[in-house]
Amino acid sequence: MTSAHTPGPRVPHRTAAPDETAALFKDAFRTHPAGVAVITAAGADGPIGLTASSVASVSVDPPALAFSVSGGHAASQLAQAETAIVHLMGADQLELVRAFATSGAPRFTDDHDWSVLESGEPLLHDAPWALRCELLHKVPVGGSVLMAAEVLGIRPGGDHGSPLVYHDRTFHALGEHSRVA
Repeated sequence: MTSAHTPGPRVPHRTAAPDETAALFKDAFRTHPAGVAVITAAGADGPIGLTASSVASVSVDPPALAFSVSGGHAASQLAQAETAIVHLMGADQLELVRAFATSGAPRFTDDHDWSVLESGEPLLHDAPWALRCELLHKVPVGGSVLMAAEVLGIRPGGDHGSPLVYHDRTFHALGEHSRVA
């Protein structure tokens, strides 16, 4: 008997040398757009925050999400936090996103319209969505830390505007102009 299904080419476990694999991995994910978030927490020396494009929903019941962080002071402080706020950002918050994405840029300034919640985390008021989370699992993976978090509360912001995505090392706004039938 013959099968009606013809398998595609077999993909070997490793297709390239480690250095080449790393370059191909970066190239692959540069072509994969991702939403943009700013993640904030109470650090040992005050508020900390960073921009991330690795946030993904995991579960609705209970509401949970995952993200990863790597390198830098903010990432190491965030990996030690018990709670954090994941701010899902829109195109209208691009300058705020850039401030939290740029090493050494001023963060938590008066221009950023923020406050500290009673629970200690810094809240960015301009974010379309703010999800307060308990960081449940922290798994080191290479030079990064993968975090799974249960959402404790959600604060919808005002104007949600156009979504912001990160693609090929550049920020992009989505809207009617980018809709595919």
